[in-house]
Amino acid sequence: MSKRKKNALKHLRKTHGWIALAIFMFASAATLMILTFFFKTFSDYLVESKLSSEYDAISYMSKIYEAEKDGYRLYNQKLLNEAGRDYVVRDSLGNYVAGSKNSTCPADGAEVELFSPNTMVKLYTDTRHPYISVDSRNDIDVDYMTVLRIFNANRDIMHKGTDSDSLFIISDIDPEISSVPGFLRASTTAMCRLPVWIGVNIKNGSEVFLGKAYLIINLSDFLVISALALIMVLLLFLIFIFLVISVINSIRSQRHAKKLFFTDMTTGGHNRIWFMLNGEKILKKKRNAPFKYALANMVFVQYQTFCVTHSIADGEVLLKKIYEVIDKSLNKKEICAHSTPSSFSILLRVFDEEGLRVRLNELITKLESIDEGHSFSFRAGVDVIDVNRDRSGKIIKRKNIDFEREYNNASTAQLTLSDRNESGIAFFDNKLIDEQKWLDIVEENQRQALEKEEFLVYYQPKYDPVSNELKGAEALIRWNSPAFGFISPGRFIPIFEKNGFITEIDHYMLSHVAKDQKMWLDKGLKCVPVSVNISRAHFIESDLAEQIKDIVDAAGTPRELIELELTESAFFDDKDALIYTINRLKGYGFEVSMDDFGSGYSSLNSLKDMPLDVLKLDAEFFRGENVDGRSEIVVSETIKLAQSLEMKTVAEGVEAKETVDFLADQGCDMIQGFYFARPMPGSEFEQKMIEGIASIPE
Repeated sequence: MSKRKKNALKHLRKTHGWIALAIFMFASAATLMILTFFFKTFSDYLVESKLSSEYDAISYMSKIYEAEKDGYRLYNQKLLNEAGRDYVVRDSLGNYVAGSKNSTCPADGAEVELFSPNTMVKLYTDTRHPYISVDSRNDIDVDYMTVLRIFNANRDIMHKGTDSDSLFIISDIDPEISSVPGFLRASTTAMCRLPVWIGVNIKNGSEVFLGKAYLIINLSDFLVISALALIMVLLLFLIFIFLVISVINSIRSQRHAKKLFFTDMTTGGHNRIWFMLNGEKILKKKRNAPFKYALANMVFVQYQTFCVTHSIADGEVLLKKIYEVIDKSLNKKEICAHSTPSSFSILLRVFDEEGLRVRLNELITKLESIDEGHSFSFRAGVDVIDVNRDRSGKIIKRKNIDFEREYNNASTAQLTLSDRNESGIAFFDNKLIDEQKWLDIVEENQRQALEKEEFLVYYQPKYDPVSNELKGAEALIRWNSPAFGFISPGRFIPIFEKNGFITEIDHYMLSHVAKDQKMWLDKGLKCVPVSVNISRAHFIESDLAEQIKDIVDAAGTPRELIELELTESAFFDDKDALIYTINRLKGYGFEVSMDDFGSGYSSLNSLKDMPLDVLKLDAEFFRGENVDGRSEIVVSETIKLAQSLEMKTVAEGVEAKETVDFLADQGCDMIQGFYFARPMPGSEFEQKMIEGIASIPE
């Protein structure tokens, strides 16, 4: 398993809601801070708004005082006395000018910025009742205002520097403090009056008018703030409850999602992801190091057929039964999973290979009869994972086990049984690794080989069995690789057919054959038709006939010199598309032949519908022992059938003179095989055309 996948799955498994819990804690703290900030801001605004009102009153008194110079001295003093506020006037040096000589206003004050009138106001703490402190500390950076503090009367307010977070004085009033006149007036709506002095510059700053102000907290103010505090507490509580519920739901949802992530929806058991993750963990555990394990890929062969003949729902029910049978056959140290629609992954503990084989056979026997009325087949590919040892032979942990590679090995072993419909077991070995390496080599080099024309065209002649006259040839491909030498088609053509590269090979061969034919015509040789194989993969292209015509015409070769061979397997695909393409090719002047006739099961039915020109008899007709002449009867009747359908016949793979004589007697048109000639390069085939007649050794 790749490191990226491991990390992703590891993260998924180790996530137990801590992220949701962390988010919850962060959200709770953020909410509390926001609400606290809002409450403090509102409280500050309330305090400053009241101080602003007092500032307006003191400012008005200062204006009355300044009016003394206009001749209203006695009258203005009367007005100031009627205001009911203590005041004192000092010059710029702090010397007494007017007002109460025994005022409780200190010599120094500090500036604070009020919301309204949006100005800097100088406040002085009352020396007798220092409930409000104006702190202008220089050890903190307060560039917009000084710090306004309100002390709790329950504490030692006479002690300078005493701090408190309390704003209101409601109960438990100290008797000494409560006896202060005007401090607490129960007969009014005021709950408390906290004294503070406000200074206003007068006479162009040469004097300061200091008036005694009061921060008055009314019952309505208290009720508003209390209601606000209650709302904040309730809101915080509701948010807390909501976040708790969200976290719980998040954790539950995460666990549910994780369970679904590792659950196979068809069987209700484990899926491939769970198997790959836990299988690797089992193998890497130290306590499992002394044991061999087998990784098996079990394939239900008839699954697709069963779904077609019954239904997908019935197929899923059957898969669930299969999973249950496999799961019940395992012990606690073994696991299984439904990996693909038709396959199951199994990890077994192995004590000996023979015992493993017996156990798998017993499991397959149970699965074969899992449903009454049906007999099923199962193929198992197995990769045995041996005990890991160091150089001294000591057993060590499987630290670097690649579980995906081991599973791929088991799947590769299973594929060696893919051409069988019956049950079977195949074990992985190094030969399969070599085959896989060769597959990789071919696919890595195929494009470069095509561009460098490393693929060669070989020609195998076709002769008349009676006159030995050259009548045609088949174009065959060979690969002459500078890196890997001369490669026979059996080692690369099946790979090209599986990966789709065969379509480009078909075009390559057709183009080279057409060019060779044109070259030989230009030399004045008597050319014969050459057949070129066209893969069944091409027939999904609706313009295939036009593609072939354009390639041949581009070379300047007459179309009648090119014969197109279709393998019998192509006739099992889209019949309508195939008939359409064949008719188009014949309309363009090409001959079309069926290769390997007799190798399949629907040959006669194909002949009924396909407008073919040539029928090639499969080489298997002419190999092995001729039991009771049955092969001769089949070949003889096939030739007669072809003649009746006005088709020429070619027998391929002929190696014996007796076979040639028999085919000549039956009226076979051409023979292709080692008896007359092996496949050869174009230069040698050119010589065969010059000779015209086969040279058969005595």
